[in-house]
Amino acid sequence: MSMKSAIHNTFTTNKKLDDLEELGHVPSSNSQTACSESGPPDGGFRAWRTVFGCFVMQFCAFGYISSFGVYQDYYTRIYLTNYPPSAISWIGALTSFLAVNITLISGPLYDRGWFYYMVIAGSSLQSLSLFVLSFAKPGQFYMIFMVQGILSGIGIGLTYGPSLAVASQHFSRRRTLVMSLVTSGTPLGSMIHPIMLNHLLNGTIGFARGSSRQELPVPTVSYTAVVRKCSREVLFILVTVGILLCQTGYFFPVFYLQLDSIKHGIDVHFSFYSFVIMNAACVIGRCTAGIIATYTGVLNFTIASTVACSAIITSMIALSDVASVVVLGLAYGYFSGVYIALVVPLITEFTPDLSELGARMGICFAFTSREWSAFSGLVGGPISGALLGSQYRWWIPSLFSGFITFVGSSMFVAMRLYLRNKQKRSIAGGDT
Repeated sequence: MSMKSAIHNTFTTNKKLDDLEELGHVPSSNSQTACSESGPPDGGFRAWRTVFGCFVMQFCAFGYISSFGVYQDYYTRIYLTNYPPSAISWIGALTSFLAVNITLISGPLYDRGWFYYMVIAGSSLQSLSLFVLSFAKPGQFYMIFMVQGILSGIGIGLTYGPSLAVASQHFSRRRTLVMSLVTSGTPLGSMIHPIMLNHLLNGTIGFARGSSRQELPVPTVSYTAVVRKCSREVLFILVTVGILLCQTGYFFPVFYLQLDSIKHGIDVHFSFYSFVIMNAACVIGRCTAGIIATYTGVLNFTIASTVACSAIITSMIALSDVASVVVLGLAYGYFSGVYIALVVPLITEFTPDLSELGARMGICFAFTSREWSAFSGLVGGPISGALLGSQYRWWIPSLFSGFITFVGSSMFVAMRLYLRNKQKRSIAGGDT
């Protein structure tokens, strides 16, 4: 009887530890041992070389797209003056939509070992789009729309998901930290590209010249089976809906901070650096997210960052002078950087089988993404532009974007409550 009781207590203790580990508070020595024996090497020259390559891809791809606010301002005031801001924002929205919606294709192809082919094809398409964009003339909205919106979006989409997935499969214990370092390439690119573009587009160069092997296992995953599995997972549904809502509000500062600053009479040259200020803070947020999340838990830190983003977006109603631009840019840059850096680790944390990671990212990114979501990216910017209107009523899109971001953060709170209730049920079942 005593041996039976001891076995029962041991099983109950292990069950509680597994539940606490799922909540992100207790590291599992057993899981670490298993990873070290049969999982990725968790380091080494080849792994870190891959991380650097993925960092550069994020720098060149989404670092460039994140600078669309410069184009939004330039097109609205100079190059496409016959078109309203909401129509112009469709260019950046379509780029973001395609960039992550293509992961529905690139994710499963990555799982089947097509990584190199997609990187070569995607990089070539992105370079071609920049070259062709330089031939667009003032007022040629549809040419810019086709080249910058469609061609560039497809090219970036072929490299976006695979560049995240391939880095994650080289690490186990340090996966969250590594993925936050990879995603920090986006804000670093978003710091450099606005400076370069503003000087090129508004300087003497002009628009025409200014715009211009790894041996991982190849799993055989059924895409339809992963879709069916995800459709029945409460946590996956909640995280997808939460990111979708947060991303819809995310785009308002990204698209309109520079234009908002200029329209409030702030010095134009200073306004050119508003995105630089925001993205400099974003770099810090992304680099520190993985370190802090180790102590707080990925989900907990995601909740805190999205609530903070909601409050800051709403506070853009008060933007009126240089000081407010700096404060809002720094605050939103940091917390949005934290949030963006934690999205992919959050999805990975609730992926029981890493061989499905590419497919799961493709499914999730079809609706959401770390920074330029598919569905929400397609509607977020244009909705803000439509609410802004030709009268530039800044308080309306600020309230809308702040509120919908807050609703998105409540989905992550629901995840926390779901996990806590699951833990209590597991403990109660073990005691009985």
